[in-house]
Amino acid sequence: MHNANQGQSRPLRGKGLRIAIVQARFNADITDRLAQACLSELAELGVSDDHVEHLKVPGALELPLLLKVLAESGDYDALIALGCIVRGQTYHFELVANESGAGVSRVSLDHTVPIANAILTVENEAQALERSDDKGRDAARVAVEMANLLDDLL
Repeated sequence: MHNANQGQSRPLRGKGLRIAIVQARFNADITDRLAQACLSELAELGVSDDHVEHLKVPGALELPLLLKVLAESGDYDALIALGCIVRGQTYHFELVANESGAGVSRVSLDHTVPIANAILTVENEAQALERSDDKGRDAARVAVEMANLLDDLL
């Protein structure tokens, strides 16, 4: 049995990786913070700025479609989805959260491309602000780790 990167004991290797970030514009104050933290962490991990594509879509429901197009291109080692869905007083929150999350997962599985899902689902803006920096950095680390793992295995 192959146990590449089991327990993530090896350092993450961003050098040479091509990564695309797809950011929802809705709740831009939060998604911009996610993006800044993510871009900063990618740079720390050795991902070259000219190997990072950063695109924006209107909202979380539009993320899976652009991720699918990027995955189909074969140009990227990993993708990152950034968004923020704040609970409101209607069922719309559940619809957007469930459908965007399912879409991101489906694209990843259908195209064998790792996608770090950093779509925040929160009760209020304070929760989103509290989580945005950590979640942005985590998304970068997940993308690089999964790209490294797939590179080791495939």
